[in-house]
Amino acid sequence: MESHDAVLNSLAKLRMRAELPRGGKYSVALDDDEQPVSLSSQAEQDHHSENERHEELDQHSSSAVAVQQASHSQHAQHEGYGFRPLSGSSTPLMVNGTQSPLPDPNGLGWPAKSTLSRLYSTPAQRIAREQKLSDAVRTLLECIGEDPDRDGLKRTPERYAQALMWMTRGYEERLTDVINDAIFPEDHDEMVIVRDIDIFSLCEHHLVPFTGKVSIAYIPRKLVLGLSKLARIAETFSRRLQVQERLTKQIAIAVEEAIKPRGVAVVMEATHLCMTMRGVQKPGSATITSCMLGCFRTQQKTREEFLTLVNSKTR
Repeated sequence: MESHDAVLNSLAKLRMRAELPRGGKYSVALDDDEQPVSLSSQAEQDHHSENERHEELDQHSSSAVAVQQASHSQHAQHEGYGFRPLSGSSTPLMVNGTQSPLPDPNGLGWPAKSTLSRLYSTPAQRIAREQKLSDAVRTLLECIGEDPDRDGLKRTPERYAQALMWMTRGYEERLTDVINDAIFPEDHDEMVIVRDIDIFSLCEHHLVPFTGKVSIAYIPRKLVLGLSKLARIAETFSRRLQVQERLTKQIAIAVEEAIKPRGVAVVMEATHLCMTMRGVQKPGSATITSCMLGCFRTQQKTREEFLTLVNSKTR
């Protein structure tokens, strides 16, 4: 006589067979003790396999999206420092075989998307660019309720187009030309500081000016940079649409890439018209930013010496 469990097992199998629709292929899943635990048709199995394939594709798609998001996140992380990975190099590139390695192959210092087209434009293209800008200024005047044809504004679009091209001429200056081989071998190993360099730039958020002073220091490692070149580097980057934080770091990295010193320090203090003329309207407020690289970042005494010298009142 069959055992009680064997009888129940047989009844379960018969019940499952009785419930099967006519036609089609079916399979019964058994557990380790040969007990029926599930029943599925061939169509259900095919549907399940199809779902698995879709899930696998979704996983691959999700992985691709995750990689893309991580890439954009990395770009966004560097974007605030002046890197332009979506249109140029994501990190400074070294120019091999030169005495003054630069942040990018063209010596532009992290160019924006249209920088190269402006740099290499022909005279005719430059005229067309200024005319396009002039037309845009005329539209701007109309939008604010002015008459661009009245006496005081007739030539304003043209004048502003020329002025804006001049105020952003840093897009046309290559660091190779700015430095111009003014790098000299020297065994000086103490701090070099050029302070209170005037800077004028345009806030990229509102296209209004911010002005201030920047102090630049470095400790040489066998090479020194012509003193005027520190001011020229600051001017090149300030003559672009900027935020103060990025401008400060761009100057520091450019000096570091040019002569590979033991360390670079940059401190900038500026007044932003977007804070004094609009928004919070706080005249007299100043924004201070700094960037410390190399030994200025790792050695507190070196950093303190720099800050003391920069803030001293002696002239």
